[in-house]
Amino acid sequence: MEFKAAVLVSTLLCLALSQGALCQRAPIVETPAPAPAPGYVDLADLLSLAGPYRTFLDYLTRTDVIKTFQSQANDTKQGISVFAPLDSAFAAVDSGALSNLTAGQLRSLMLHHAMPKYYPLSAFSKLAAASPVPMFAYKVKVTDDAGIIGVVSGWATEKLVSSVYSTSPVAVYALDSVLAGLKKHQLKSLMMYHALVRY
Repeated sequence: MEFKAAVLVSTLLCLALSQGALCQRAPIVETPAPAPAPGYVDLADLLSLAGPYRTFLDYLTRTDVIKTFQSQANDTKQGISVFAPLDSAFAAVDSGALSNLTAGQLRSLMLHHAMPKYYPLSAFSKLAAASPVPMFAYKVKVTDDAGIIGVVSGWATEKLVSSVYSTSPVAVYALDSVLAGLKKHQLKSLMMYHALVRY
């Protein structure tokens, strides 16, 4: 009888212990959630937060070119490369020069400040060799003089000052001048150019 009781107790103990072992669950290891898909870069936000581009952004907004650029930025197949003149570049231009432009001329001038394709900084030496390169409104010659990038826009070579943002599909580069080299004595030439070449 004692033997039967011992076997019974042993069996119950084994069942209880094995039941407890079976009931134990492996700790749940949470796997990290997948990274969210990259959102589109809001060019207006980027330009307003990135630095002294208030004047450029104001002109882009007034001419609705910001919508054209934003639409291109959202096209991740091609992307966009924006050349943003610093506020100091606009300050160097005679204030009357820009205010005398028609709405169409001002829009065309703003369209001169972007390429309808994303180009990282590392691509500019190849762009210089393949010049001219299409912008939204016309083609420009890109120069690479020992790592100093220039954009030749008719009358002058504007120097690329820095890379503000460059993650595919959007690149924004700071320029030290307004493209098309707007100066007092060049305003008439610009107006004649726009009158001859209608956009």
